[in-house]
Amino acid sequence: MTNASAAAPELRDPAWIGRVFWMLAALVLLAPALALTEFRPWTLFSPAALKSTGRFVADFFPPRIEAEFLLLVARECWRTVAIATAGMALALVIAIPLTLLSTSALSVSALPGRMHALPFAVRQAVRGLLILLRSIPELVWALVFVRVVGLGPTAGVLAIALTYSGMLGKVYGDILESDERQATQALLRNGTGRLQAFFYGQLPQSASELTSYTVYRWECAIRSSAVLGFVGAGGLGQQMDNSMKMFQGSEVATMLIVFMLLVGLADAASAWLRKAIA
Repeated sequence: MTNASAAAPELRDPAWIGRVFWMLAALVLLAPALALTEFRPWTLFSPAALKSTGRFVADFFPPRIEAEFLLLVARECWRTVAIATAGMALALVIAIPLTLLSTSALSVSALPGRMHALPFAVRQAVRGLLILLRSIPELVWALVFVRVVGLGPTAGVLAIALTYSGMLGKVYGDILESDERQATQALLRNGTGRLQAFFYGQLPQSASELTSYTVYRWECAIRSSAVLGFVGAGGLGQQMDNSMKMFQGSEVATMLIVFMLLVGLADAASAWLRKAIA
């Protein structure tokens, strides 16, 4: 018997066959997807692509740092944050009532065990509305509202509000459904309303998780508001789109740097808020 076979038993991974099988299965499933999407990363290193990339990157340097332009970027950056914050505020106004209606833990009719037919139908209808809101990306909503209300931040605010209300309502509902229900059910059995049962029964045990997810979504909304600007929804993205159309690479470079700093600040702020509420 060789040294390798003698030392192997305690060093072998008993699950290696399963890991290899699932790795091969993932490759088999991934290969058609890569072929369907015409994924050819090697084209990035062709002479023509490298030449175009070099010319594109060269236009970025040096970034434009005139005081007047930096003031414009700062104003658009603040507008981007305002779009995200206003959109999140409106999303909360929509999501919170829908969450309370869609949560079976706050239903009086569900106390005996099986929910009555009418409340169950209302709950399913509200859940269907939440699915509809979050299934349509904010970019599509922005394209719709740009045609309805015109170019500007209003379209961005409404787009973020609708999509994020569906996301918030879904996750809020899942959080509330997974909490302990003894306190909430005791309040409901003693005649309290849905709101009182929520504020005194469920909110104290889920406030940290709800707030943490809300802060995370606000951070995501800041990134989304910049993207929405490319379809005319205002903010830093719209100004960046204008500079790209004018082939002003130096202006684009400055706005990209500012946007990265903005995302970093938002990430730091959300991390600080999570620690503060933990």
